Amino acid sequence: MKPIWIVDDDQSIRFVLEKALLREDLPTRSFTNTREVLAALEQAADDDQLAPQVLVSDIRMPGGSGLDLLDKIKALHPGLPVIIMTAFSDLDSAVSAFQGGAFEYLPKPFDLPRAVELIRRAVDESQREEVAEERMVAAPEMLGQAPAMQDVFRAIGRLSQSNVTVLITGESGSGKELVARALHKHSPRANGPFVAINTAAIPKDLLESELFGHERGAFTGAQTMRRGRFEQAEGGTLFLDEIGDMPFDLQTRLLRVLSDGHFYRVGGHNSVKANVRVIAATHQDLEQRVKLGGFREDLFHRLNVIRLRLPALRERGEDVPALTRHFLQVSARQLGVEPKRISDAALAKLAAFNFPGNVRQLENICHWLTVMAPAQLIEAKDLPPEVMMAGSTGAEAHAVADAPFVASTPVAAQPVPSLPVGGGEAVSSAHAVSEHAETHAPAASTTSSWEGGLEAEAQALLAAGRTDVWDVLSRRFESRLILTALANTRGRRIEAAQKLGIGRNTITRKIQELGIE
Repeated sequence: MKPIWIVDDDQSIRFVLEKALLREDLPTRSFTNTREVLAALEQAADDDQLAPQVLVSDIRMPGGSGLDLLDKIKALHPGLPVIIMTAFSDLDSAVSAFQGGAFEYLPKPFDLPRAVELIRRAVDESQREEVAEERMVAAPEMLGQAPAMQDVFRAIGRLSQSNVTVLITGESGSGKELVARALHKHSPRANGPFVAINTAAIPKDLLESELFGHERGAFTGAQTMRRGRFEQAEGGTLFLDEIGDMPFDLQTRLLRVLSDGHFYRVGGHNSVKANVRVIAATHQDLEQRVKLGGFREDLFHRLNVIRLRLPALRERGEDVPALTRHFLQVSARQLGVEPKRISDAALAKLAAFNFPGNVRQLENICHWLTVMAPAQLIEAKDLPPEVMMAGSTGAEAHAVADAPFVASTPVAAQPVPSLPVGGGEAVSSAHAVSEHAETHAPAASTTSSWEGGLEAEAQALLAAGRTDVWDVLSRRFESRLILTALANTRGRRIEAAQKLGIGRNTITRKIQELGIE
């Protein structure tokens, strides 16, 4: 990860932040004035890894203020999150410069855990933006030759010069955000920002502030004024993902914004004009939600001006080969390796798979194949277990059913890796487990529990001569727990952490370490 840059002429502030971030495994680089920072940014122009992930700057320093530095950085690196540290006496001047694009303010004297949490939030935002930019630059907007996808492309073309509200429907993982980005890119607002928010992933008590912002003192802990997503998307597009999960009382506020184009920050008394195009998306049946009283009918009609239905991947099987080759190229580029080729037999097996996780699942499978397939040519036998066992019947399916720890891995989780067996021939660990089960015939009561499946999996790894058994199984165990908790809380990390009995910083760190989306 790229370092956190700390800019402050006070050595004690730099020292405290450096040590606190080091404990969180966050690298740092410190500067005493703005001239040093600008010189370092020039050096980093030729090497992106030298550039900062986040910049934390004091507001008053010899040789130039933090606000001047903010202006210059936003001109050079508009996507870089900048956190301004300020004494309470400087707070008004800092807030007045909020339009300059600061990510957040950190009033002095600050609470150290809060400062670290704020910096980590800025790091998460920065990394999300980097991934989105890489995907936008490295890949075509969307791929698809299937008739259903061609209909979507034609609709995007027809809407290219329109600012009309659009509702995108489709299953999870089918690419709704890609459609929203394409609509933005080909609209008159293309030069404005594209701001996305998943309304299902933010706790109800924070969502209102995230959308509309808040005034200083609006609630406990609101020490500064903060712009919401509507203001951040000024002149551009706001993408509201999973709109069907929006709390009912917030639906009323959203309806008012869509109706008259004005809103109030939380705790505010002056209306703010919203010059924003809204694109919403959902995997739910909103008409049914309206009938059940979970979604406002008037808001539904406001959003449902133009509806685009995105087909599931199983409805466009002819696109699987092109998408597979594309994702293999992307994965190889990300990992810095030679792209792998895939055989016709393996492609046929993939095309026949149901893909409950849609395009996102295919992308994950291609990433897994780039890492785990033993040769440059991917054969059908190299595919992950959920694909291999999709059409299995009889004894083979029964053998997998006897190993629940392996077989019941959800499609969103990392697939079971291939293991070298015997002379190096690669077979899936599910097969290795079933072979072990036949050879050693464990008791039915053992294999009928997840502990039995875990034991069998460990035996298979040990028998294969692996020396990273603890790490492999621990990562899969932690991934399973976190994915299950996130599914239970509809992606809300803080709530998932509470249910698991761990801290929110811990779950954020684990999600990054385990590569969970």
